[in-house]
Amino acid sequence: MLERNVETFTGCDAEYEEARIVLFGAPFDSTTSFRPGARFGSSSIRHESFGLETFSPYQEEDLSDYQVFDSGDLELCFGSAESALKDIEERTEQILSDGKIPLMLGGEHLVTLGAVRAAVKKYPKLHIIHFDAHADLRDEYLGMPLSHACVLRRCHELIGDGRIHQFCIRSGERGEFAFAKEHTDMHRFDFLGLAELVRQLKAQGIPVYFTIDLDCLDPGIFPGTGTPEAGGVSFMELLGAIVEVTKCNVIGGDVNELAPMLDASGASTAVACKVVRELMLGLLKEDK
Repeated sequence: MLERNVETFTGCDAEYEEARIVLFGAPFDSTTSFRPGARFGSSSIRHESFGLETFSPYQEEDLSDYQVFDSGDLELCFGSAESALKDIEERTEQILSDGKIPLMLGGEHLVTLGAVRAAVKKYPKLHIIHFDAHADLRDEYLGMPLSHACVLRRCHELIGDGRIHQFCIRSGERGEFAFAKEHTDMHRFDFLGLAELVRQLKAQGIPVYFTIDLDCLDPGIFPGTGTPEAGGVSFMELLGAIVEVTKCNVIGGDVNELAPMLDASGASTAVACKVVRELMLGLLKEDK
């Protein structure tokens, strides 16, 4: 059984046994390709969440009506991506085996691979819904296959063709877009096609892992990230898409790539906190 962290995300102070969602942080950014700092994202989200109400006027739901457990941040080895991924996989596997929904706070996007490794063992028919500015489909980055630029390529090796659904993508090498045409379901620039995808996945009861790279947002809204890309979606567009995805059988997910020190105003951290709150409430509301 896990012990509750000393500082928890606002409203997430349930005991482990009674919780439906289990939060944990993955403070890792050792493969970041541009500006580092995402390792501080999870602790900043947790700390700054106390500036946020537990009630969502968007969904008319309140975190205080639900049971969420916050186990704090993992202590990850910054010098070894594989060691960090192993620890993330083990934590995710534990949460899934106890019949709960793991929700990971990154960290850079590579951390998703550890969670997906655990999820696909329990759910062999797993699909991934991926919100991001970047395709993350490189086979290697500077000679390294374990990089946040390669994370969805490594996930594809686990689950195969047609089961990775990518939205808001607006950046990548030519080869990544060519790979996507053959192997993934890529939707460039926005969320067009998401509602129909959700309808199909829900009708078939397909288990879904939901990963949100916050740089899908326009950097005018969310500048505090390592690889900002102009042309992103608005907060309200992201919120609507999150609520849509939570209609699926979401068995786990993550929110990543906040680098809080890159936005001295604190606005990016505040946005990340609200994204996490709305994602949890969407999942819990649909789980009633």
